[in-house]
Amino acid sequence: MVTADDIEWFKRQFRIQIEAALPGTPFDLDMIVAIACQETGYIWAVLRKKQLPPDRVIALCVGDTIDFQGSGKGRQAFPRNKKALVAYPNGQAMFDIARKALEDVAAFIPGYRNVVADKKKFCRGFGVFQRDLQFFKDDPNYFLERRYETFANTLTCCLDELLGGVKKLGFESRTRLTDLEFAKVAIVYNAGSCKPAKGLKQGFFDGKFYGERIFDCLQLSRSVGTAEALPTGRYVVMARSGLKLRGGPGTNFDSEKTLPAGTELNVVDSDSPDPSWVHVDLEGDGLLDGYVFASFLAPVEQHKAG
Repeated sequence: MVTADDIEWFKRQFRIQIEAALPGTPFDLDMIVAIACQETGYIWAVLRKKQLPPDRVIALCVGDTIDFQGSGKGRQAFPRNKKALVAYPNGQAMFDIARKALEDVAAFIPGYRNVVADKKKFCRGFGVFQRDLQFFKDDPNYFLERRYETFANTLTCCLDELLGGVKKLGFESRTRLTDLEFAKVAIVYNAGSCKPAKGLKQGFFDGKFYGERIFDCLQLSRSVGTAEALPTGRYVVMARSGLKLRGGPGTNFDSEKTLPAGTELNVVDSDSPDPSWVHVDLEGDGLLDGYVFASFLAPVEQHKAG
């Protein structure tokens, strides 16, 4: 289950990208975070604690391995099973990608380990917002080129689908949605349609309906702010495999070097708009050397005390 700490982490990583994509839509940050929590929170909430870089966490957000199990049971949409996928143009290449994705995530998420033992199993949901493989027929390159591994790409697809739900529900003229209205849009995102009279008891059911879960995720996200930037001072690198020093505040900036675990440095004032990244001075000479990801730093005094 996703916690407030998990949501705080997610917002620190992706708030800027999400908010930059929202103008012109009736959505807000917490609505998009709620979708991420419901769709793949059980994956990224685990992976974020394994000292993986955020882009690797996003790349591993895959799921949905259920096959067709008869009329009304299991997978009903394309592809129902491996046979249906490989029979389709480029289907074998897609199966290979989907199978490898399952193997990769199973290495970190215990719940997939029994599933991956079946060599016919593969993933149908791709990206942190879980774009379904049924769209392979319309947009094969999104999957074959593994575009879902990049946050910006999976966010774009998510917003497109959500806006489709807005249109189906007749909310096109709205500049804002209430939380209940957004939950209904999310039901369309999940199930393809929504009957307003049924309220939140719609969508996928696993002890609780998708609409109910989305609403709960949204309320939790609204209760979580984004942590403040680290105060200036002396810190130590806590990443086991080292911490990349970058030329700017984000993974889109080149890495200049990797700082080994145990490296001490100074965090200085930074003009970065994202508190997830801090400007550092490695030599203590007052000169700025680059940016590092703040989550893998600990105060020197705290580290020595531990």
